[in-house]
Amino acid sequence: MAGITSLPLFHRVRGGRVVVIGEGEAAVAKRRLVERAGGIPCSEAEAHHAAIAFVALQDPRAAEVAARRIKRRGMLVNVVDRPDLCDFTTPSILDRDPLLIAIGTGGASAGLAKHLRLRLEAILPQSLGKLARALFDAREALRKRFPDAADQRRALDTALQAGGTLDPLREDAAERVPGWLESADAASVTGRHAFTIASEDPDDLTVRQARLLGQADVILHDSTIAPAILARARADAVRHVLPYDGPSEGLVIELVRG
Repeated sequence: MAGITSLPLFHRVRGGRVVVIGEGEAAVAKRRLVERAGGIPCSEAEAHHAAIAFVALQDPRAAEVAARRIKRRGMLVNVVDRPDLCDFTTPSILDRDPLLIAIGTGGASAGLAKHLRLRLEAILPQSLGKLARALFDAREALRKRFPDAADQRRALDTALQAGGTLDPLREDAAERVPGWLESADAASVTGRHAFTIASEDPDDLTVRQARLLGQADVILHDSTIAPAILARARADAVRHVLPYDGPSEGLVIELVRG
């Protein structure tokens, strides 16, 4: 089964120590990244309660020795330009605080990640952070209006989709949140929809298929449907291999091999 090569996580380091070993531009950049995230760069000798470390040593042998030594102390390690020694890699970051978009290539090409970020910088408005904060502030009101979590999700799906009331690419989306809450409903595509899938390439999905797959509560699929297609579904969607005659509620998508 196809899968991703790394588990994407956002690790909170604010107020905590992060080991940075080395001098020069690479080490300075790592210290700056740690400080940007609110962490405290420190030496190996000061690594009290530190959970992660960066090694930025130019000598390959010295870098390897340092990485192995630190790993024995129970820390996760990133070694600059040595993905084979890394427990984690650092992505290219698009910052729309508090919204962060991280683009990683598993160490394959930092340049590619950077240029994808630069393209996205030109597309995604600065107002995305305001929208994220507005939705955070509206959480309690949203819970009161939609006590059922599935109804909350469907209402948000409808509002945040392309052309929706809160379309994230709208500059004024954050200002529209209060008015949306007053009139929001959980109307969404429900019921059961069957698609015939002839390709293993998710890019061959129609816009409608991709949208419904991303919103579905239940996925019923042939055992031969490509993992890359199934990966387009919500991570928490319930999945069953066909034939399936059990109970299913909400938006149900049936993927049949064509």
